[in-house]
Amino acid sequence: MLALAASLLSVLALTSCLQNPNPSGSGGGSAGGGFVDGGDEQKQFEASLAEFEQSSGIDIQYVADTDFTTTIKQKVNSGDAPDLGLFPQPGGILEFAADDKVQPIDTYLDYDSLDRSLVPGFLDAARYKGRVYGAPMRMAVKSIVWYPKPAYTDGDYDTSPSSIQELQSDVADRIKASGISPWCMGWESDQTTGWVGSDWLEEYMLRMYGPDVYDDWVAHRIPFNDKRVVQALDEVAKITKTPGQVLGDTKGILNTPFGDAMNPAFDDSPKCMIMRQGNFITGFFPKTVQQNLDDRVGIYAFPPYEGGYSGQPIMGGGDLVALFNGNDPDAQAVAQFLTSDKFGGPWAKAGGWLSPHRTFDVANYPDKTTREIAKIVADADVFRFDARI
Repeated sequence: MLALAASLLSVLALTSCLQNPNPSGSGGGSAGGGFVDGGDEQKQFEASLAEFEQSSGIDIQYVADTDFTTTIKQKVNSGDAPDLGLFPQPGGILEFAADDKVQPIDTYLDYDSLDRSLVPGFLDAARYKGRVYGAPMRMAVKSIVWYPKPAYTDGDYDTSPSSIQELQSDVADRIKASGISPWCMGWESDQTTGWVGSDWLEEYMLRMYGPDVYDDWVAHRIPFNDKRVVQALDEVAKITKTPGQVLGDTKGILNTPFGDAMNPAFDDSPKCMIMRQGNFITGFFPKTVQQNLDDRVGIYAFPPYEGGYSGQPIMGGGDLVALFNGNDPDAQAVAQFLTSDKFGGPWAKAGGWLSPHRTFDVANYPDKTTREIAKIVADADVFRFDARI
């Protein structure tokens, strides 16, 4: 019998879900970011660790917490930090980095190799004074345009507009001329209402002015009333405040749960046709759509802004691994595995999970739609976290 020396490692994460927030279709979930919901997602996370645990002899103790931000601060400040933390946003990691409480990733990961396999810019999210303190385990992409494939195809609408301006002139305006509201949109999200609207502003800031200005804005180095922010808001308003552009106009935007926003697009006679939303939204689609996703839904990247940043940016979120017990080789080994392109195969096959690595084996994804999302990730020129860091 092969004997393996086993050690017990603790991993603390937020009880919630980033990719597939409470897929009830009622808009009751929170897409603000998180990790697992204590149900199927936790099972898939543990399934993705099983082979590693068996081969390494490392027993990983997963601890979920509904108040992750408070708990992780209490544990770290009291000297009872977990070996690893899984952060839904980089802001908490940056606070610990400033206090020298978390390990820079270049001390236990091959930084250059990791940087090459990720979407450009991903590691910048957890950078503090030149060093990076967290690496992604998974991601969500919000820069996706969704459409009902049969109706959209029948209308012969463009599936690869080169700019936001072209998306409006060649797609949205043609849809509107046919008597249908182009955009499906809902901002209602219970206690977190508003994040969909802020996502729109973030998409425009990133596309109009590029990642450097975006970073300055997120870090409050430029004020919210800066003329560039005002200009970006004005551009968003061309969609959200122009009558007939969005189903239900402004009242509909504010009162429609984000998870229900695209449902009218799947009617026999669609009432709206396109929606910008993250990859997690599939969990809110009607069950009949989810069961035949590739035939019912089409996607493309939310395009660049003509005259703005020259590349194709994407905006989204991710779960970041941070190492507190930096001197433990087993803790380092777990962090190395979680942040590699080898992690997540079983989770990806089950659905609701997206690797941040361009080198991840896309054959693991269960449908063509997810593989197309992975291609959007692989082809992007830069990634930025949404601004709530």
